[in-house]
Amino acid sequence: MHIGIVTSEFPPDIGGVEIYAAEFSKTLVTLGYEVTIFVHTHHNIELSIPGITLCPVLKFCRRLDRDILKKYEVDAWHVMNAAHSWLALDTDKSVVVSIHGNDFLNPYPLTGTPALASWGPLWRYANVLAPMERWIGKKLTSKYMRQALPQVRAIMTNSQYTEQVFLENFPECAGKTLVAQVGVSDNFLATSLDEKNNLIPQLLTVSRLSEPRKNIGRVIEALSQLSAQFEFRYTIIGDGSFKEPLEMQVKNLGLENKVKFLGRQSTENVITAMRQADLFILPSSTLPDSHEGFGIVYLEAAACGTPSLATRQAGAIEAISYGESGFFVDEPSVDNIKNALQRFLKGDMTFNSRICRIFAEQFTWQRVVEKALPFYMQEQD
Repeated sequence: MHIGIVTSEFPPDIGGVEIYAAEFSKTLVTLGYEVTIFVHTHHNIELSIPGITLCPVLKFCRRLDRDILKKYEVDAWHVMNAAHSWLALDTDKSVVVSIHGNDFLNPYPLTGTPALASWGPLWRYANVLAPMERWIGKKLTSKYMRQALPQVRAIMTNSQYTEQVFLENFPECAGKTLVAQVGVSDNFLATSLDEKNNLIPQLLTVSRLSEPRKNIGRVIEALSQLSAQFEFRYTIIGDGSFKEPLEMQVKNLGLENKVKFLGRQSTENVITAMRQADLFILPSSTLPDSHEGFGIVYLEAAACGTPSLATRQAGAIEAISYGESGFFVDEPSVDNIKNALQRFLKGDMTFNSRICRIFAEQFTWQRVVEKALPFYMQEQD
């Protein structure tokens, strides 16, 4: 069977959905399926994955993409972002959709854009038309999602929380959803577990530095209040528009000797950092249009034997086992983060690397993929 994957996120880009799309696709190949992945024309396709054909042909515009995708013969479609669910309106093949949270709360990409600049001489006015394109795109993307999602074969959610929020927003899709969760990549589970013998506690965050809800600035502020009492080293891996302001915050607080930014790193370097760290920190907030649908990164840390500090909200509750693979703050305020870190640095909260990994081992990509397989078959009349 030939499965067509439509995605707006895929490596070498970094993020949870990128990991989801790549690992899901690789697992399909392992199970004997033929896989073609459709990405944007501007996507970097230098990355080669054995058994997978990568096609950079999409414009992220329904009006243009439906004619492009009709040229390809596949047996079923799997859409990795709710904004691409329009495909269910334009094909007679089975369509399965994976949703993650922000993709249906605040739709992206705007696949409903009319692409006015593609009509004859209108390309000359692309900059002038851009605001109108975006306004129309937002309206039509939401409209297409509302029409298409009830028509798909199945909607796979990455957590019980995401399913709950989705059905509150799309009650017409009741009966279509199933909680599939996520898996952990084999390269994280295969790494050796190091004894945590750091003389100075090593703290770590791995995140895109472009979302205020990640609360990295609050972590830095909390650590500044603990700096006189405790020795620690805090490493931040990731890049984004907030990197420079966060670096300035560290400088203003006099934490240059305790906090360092490594920017974007390879997966191998991330694994090394996670394996060596004593605690992974990412206390994300839940916003009306954005939340932590699951949090693969918490599982990746646990697979490396490292516990996490997160917020007891959204999908993080399912990604961390309290007392086994991490602990929580109820609200990600500076005071709450400071108090939680103080408990850890004093030794009041301790964890076992092997127990962390055992929790992570429960989450496999094969288990996720196997939940999708029955829905790739065409329904019988």
